[in-house]
Amino acid sequence: MHKVLAVAACALFALPVATAAHAEGNLASNGTSLAINIDAEQLTLDTNRFEIETGKYYKLAITVTNPDDTALVMPELFRNVWINQIVVDDLEIKVQTPYSLEWDADGTFTVTFVPIRPGEYDFWVPGYESRGLKGTFVVK
Repeated sequence: MHKVLAVAACALFALPVATAAHAEGNLASNGTSLAINIDAEQLTLDTNRFEIETGKYYKLAITVTNPDDTALVMPELFRNVWINQIVVDDLEIKVQTPYSLEWDADGTFTVTFVPIRPGEYDFWVPGYESRGLKGTFVVK
């Protein structure tokens, strides 16, 4: 009988410790802004390496100018993050795992996400990797 009470008492004392480990507040209110800017005509990419952390909220603005069916492919990153939404011209898309984003006109996609798995995840413009239109997200 005393052993049962001792186990029950230990469980009660452990409960507050377990609940204190949960995140508090709104992750999105303290999000970090990131940007990728691609000029498809000049074949330039302004940032090709990002170092980010699991469990943090990010707002990634991806802008392409002078596109001609320009796609940005990042399947591994998309499979290893929780995507909140993708926004285009104040229109929101709720999606789990896209493969790529594509531009037919100048514009910006904004992807809000939380990385869930550490690793290195490449992104690229198909056919132009050797010309510098590629990069990596390093998730710690």
